[in-house]
Amino acid sequence: MKTPSNRFKRLLRQRQQLGMFSTLGSSMLAELLGGCGFDWILLDTEHSPNDMPEVIAQLQAMSAFEVSPIVRPAWLDMVLVKRYLDAGAQTLLFPCIQSAAEAATAVSYTRYPPRGARGVSGSTRAAAYGLNPDYLRSAEEELCVIVQIETVEGLENLEAIAAVDGVDAVFIGPADLAASMGHLGNGQHPTVQAAVDDAFRRLRAMEKPAGYLTLNESEAERRIADGVDFVGVATDTSIITRAATALVKRMTKQ
Repeated sequence: MKTPSNRFKRLLRQRQQLGMFSTLGSSMLAELLGGCGFDWILLDTEHSPNDMPEVIAQLQAMSAFEVSPIVRPAWLDMVLVKRYLDAGAQTLLFPCIQSAAEAATAVSYTRYPPRGARGVSGSTRAAAYGLNPDYLRSAEEELCVIVQIETVEGLENLEAIAAVDGVDAVFIGPADLAASMGHLGNGQHPTVQAAVDDAFRRLRAMEKPAGYLTLNESEAERRIADGVDFVGVATDTSIITRAATALVKRMTKQ
């Protein structure tokens, strides 16, 4: 038995990938969405009621499809990271990274000693419960570290963060960035959008893969056209609420 290849990481520099955020903690919904054609689905544990059992169930449900799971830990926490990696997550999105030192810490949590601080176990789900004796040696090659920039301080340190060894991609988070810039709830504010545009320009200059999430379809189309490497275009809640409210409006007009 071999360590699974990280499809998301493999495609990161080959082609653009479209995805979404899953926040409702449902393995059945993850299974449904996994067959809808997205390249990746992020299982969020920062702002969502997703804990370890729900994350594992969703990873299992998505494994039947060619869709790449990404897990966002609630914070830069070594214990949380260890547990998600042991559960089989291969791509992690670390929230609110503001310095190169924090980015280096995030990477270290995904590496075994002496290169990092990840605790060692050869009998986890990631290691096929001990049936993959090569896991400890091969795991790092298949792990993908994404750091999320979502504050003014993070933007100021963007190049230093992106240059940290082991950082595979940088994700720009517009909601918290807007709040950090004094525009709470208004990610479409011209000042915020200008900062996002500048961040992507700087990352392109470094040839560092970049990601983004927006629920604004016009902006999503623009980011896709601009060549952002992986773009989130919806959340499970946005898909459901938009479809449900639109249906009610259509039916009540009759």
